[in-house]
Amino acid sequence: MSSDALIDSLRAALDARPDDLPLRLHLATLLLDSGRGGEAIAQIGQALARDPGDEQAQALMHRALGASVPAPRPAPDAAPRSGSGAATAPPSTPPASGDDASNPLAAYERELADVVPPRFAPAGDEPEPVEGEHDRVYDVETSAVRLADVGGMSAVKERLELAFLGPLRNPQLRRMYGKSLRGGLMLYGPPGCGKTFLARAVAGEMGAKFVSLSIVDVLDMWLGNSERNLHELFQAARRNAPCVLFLDEIDALGHKRSQVSSSSMRTLGNQLLAELDGMEGNNEGVFVLAATNTPWDVDPALRRPGRLDRVVLVLPPDAEARAAVLEYHLRERPIAGIDLRRIVAATEDYSGADLAHLCETAAEYAMADSLRSGEVRMIEQRDFDRAVKEVRPSTRPWMATARNVAMFANEGGVYDDLVAYLKRRKLL
Repeated sequence: MSSDALIDSLRAALDARPDDLPLRLHLATLLLDSGRGGEAIAQIGQALARDPGDEQAQALMHRALGASVPAPRPAPDAAPRSGSGAATAPPSTPPASGDDASNPLAAYERELADVVPPRFAPAGDEPEPVEGEHDRVYDVETSAVRLADVGGMSAVKERLELAFLGPLRNPQLRRMYGKSLRGGLMLYGPPGCGKTFLARAVAGEMGAKFVSLSIVDVLDMWLGNSERNLHELFQAARRNAPCVLFLDEIDALGHKRSQVSSSSMRTLGNQLLAELDGMEGNNEGVFVLAATNTPWDVDPALRRPGRLDRVVLVLPPDAEARAAVLEYHLRERPIAGIDLRRIVAATEDYSGADLAHLCETAAEYAMADSLRSGEVRMIEQRDFDRAVKEVRPSTRPWMATARNVAMFANEGGVYDDLVAYLKRRKLL
C-alpha cells in the first residue's frame, strides 16, 4: 500500500475514533515523513489539545516546526556573531518565558493560530477590547427647532426667556446685572407633553449646541466607569459652550439617595451634584435642562440654588396648542371636512403624543375603509369621531398621582403651580 493510501485509511479511521491519540500521532508521523508538514501540525495540535503533556506529541511538534517554519533572515547590516562571519541561525521556536515556561502550548498556539483553533474559547461575560473606547465621542447636535415651533406653553416660554434667552441676547445688560451664563432648570409634567421637544427648541433659539444625556449613556457595569461617563458628557458640553445639556428622566439618574440601596447609584448621584456645581470644570455657558415625569422622586439636593433651582410645570396642551399640534400632524395627510374646533373640544387632557396617536388612528380607519371598498377616500370627521372613542388621554393617571403630591407633599411650595392648575380644573 502506498503512503498516500495509508494516510487516507488512517484519516478514515480517525474520523471514527477522533480520541485515539496513538493513531493520530502515527498519522502525523507519516505526514511528516511525506513532507506534508502543515497537515502534520494540524494533527499534532489536536493531539496536544487533548493531552498537553504527551511527550511524543511535543517532540513531533518540535520536529514539525523545525521542518516547516523557515528561520528568519538576518538583517542586512547585522554584525556576524562568529569569526567566520556567518550569523548564527535563530532557534526554531521562541524562548519560553513567564507563562510560556510552565505551559509549552502557549508558543504553539501563537505559532499555529491560523492552522489550529484555540483550546479555550473566551467566556461570554468577558468584555471584548474596543479600539479607542477611552476616547468616547458623544453626539453634539445643532438644533433647527425654534420656540415658535412649540404650540402654546406661553408661561413656560416666558420662564425660559427670563432664565436663559434674554440674558444671552443682551450681553451688556447681563454684565451690568451680574447675570451668569450658567444655570439649571427642571421641566416636569405628564409624559408626552413635549419636554424634550421644548429643550431642543431652547437650544435652537439660543443658537447653542445640544447634548442629550440619559441613564443609558451613563451606566456601566464596571466600577467607576459610570462616573467617568457622566464627567465626559459634561466635559463635552463645556467644550461646546454655549450648550444646552439635556438630562432626560433625571429621576432615574438623580433619584432620592435616601431611597437608593445601591452604593454605585449613590456615588453616581454624588458625581452629578459635583458636575452641576462646576467642581469638575467651569460650567459657564452650559445651560442644564432636566426633564422628569416624577419630580417628587428627584433628590432634593439637585433642586437647591445653583443647581436645578428653577422648576417649571409643562402641562398638557391647551386648546390653542392642541389645534396647532393637530394641524401639524395633519399637514401632509389627505383630509376633508375636518371640524378642528370639535376635535379640540373633545381632546381635553390629551398630551401632544396622544394627539399624534389620534391622527394616526383616524388615518388607519380611513385607509382600512379604502382597502375594503377599493376606492381611496379622504380622512374625514367620522374617522376622528371613532378615533376619539378609542384613544384615551394618557395624562389622567399622572394627574391622580400629582393630586396626592399636591395635597400632602407640597413642602416649601415647590408644587404651587401644580396646585393652581388642579384647582382651575376642579381636581383639587
